[in-house]
Amino acid sequence: MSMPLRRVQTSDLLVTYLEDGVNDGWPLVLAHGFPYDVHAFDDVVPLLVEQGARVIRPFVRGYGPTLFLSSSTMRSGQQAALGRDLIEILGALGIEGAILAGFDWGGLASCVAAALWPDKIGGLVSYAGYDIVDIEAQGKGFPLSLEKTMWYQHLFQTDRGRVALTRSRKELARMLWSEWSPNWNFTEGTLSKTAASFDNPDFVDVVLHCYRFHFGMADGDSKFQSLEAVLASRPPITVPSVTLDGTDDPLKPAGTAHHAKIFINRHEHRVIKAGHNIPMEAPSAFADAIFTVRQWLVDGNSRPAR
Repeated sequence: MSMPLRRVQTSDLLVTYLEDGVNDGWPLVLAHGFPYDVHAFDDVVPLLVEQGARVIRPFVRGYGPTLFLSSSTMRSGQQAALGRDLIEILGALGIEGAILAGFDWGGLASCVAAALWPDKIGGLVSYAGYDIVDIEAQGKGFPLSLEKTMWYQHLFQTDRGRVALTRSRKELARMLWSEWSPNWNFTEGTLSKTAASFDNPDFVDVVLHCYRFHFGMADGDSKFQSLEAVLASRPPITVPSVTLDGTDDPLKPAGTAHHAKIFINRHEHRVIKAGHNIPMEAPSAFADAIFTVRQWLVDGNSRPAR
């Protein structure tokens, strides 16, 4: 059972989070994506707590009760902002050496944090692969079958996307969950529990900016410019990492095994029978990836021969 909602302040946010496990457990941050929230990990958390983890689940900026401190702060959804949020949450809580584990935006944020601040974390579990956005490549187009799957991202480049998110965000989430996880039979109750997080007053602005910035169609927050420049160079990830793919995910039809060369410490790639929402579809597999990284850290993270 989750602890009551907790809050911690970062540079831009009053972050609301759930915490499970004992305070002196080995630290772990679970990062969710769009259109999901912290409840994507509900079936994973008990497995982790049973093995001694202290589990932090923050609501991403623009989701749930997490709020911006100032009305003048740009409602940025860019990758540098998402990654820095995770690092600042750890700093504000006084946590060192945490494992970061995420999917969708959460995988992106976790990879950004690992690439830019490797000294601040212990290890990484990422769905899918090296999930840092290559903004230059985004402008060159993808196979038509993938462009079709990414219809929502194209919609979000327009004012009609704002209308869709404003009027029909729960319905849009239902469509995307069904398309991305074709073999996951989620309930209406599960969807409603998550959709409550989309009522955040900044949800629409953050989501639209995320997809517009990463398409190269919107400017970012100037304070993240130097970080985005580093990310554009495709920095390697140097912390021990397990990366995951889902066999039934139309957003990653070819998988991400080819990303292995970007991970220059201990790394393992796994393919799981699941769609896009791997924590809910395959919670044991997601937890097992975390346990693997944890064991590497306990063992001293020796680098095996490739």
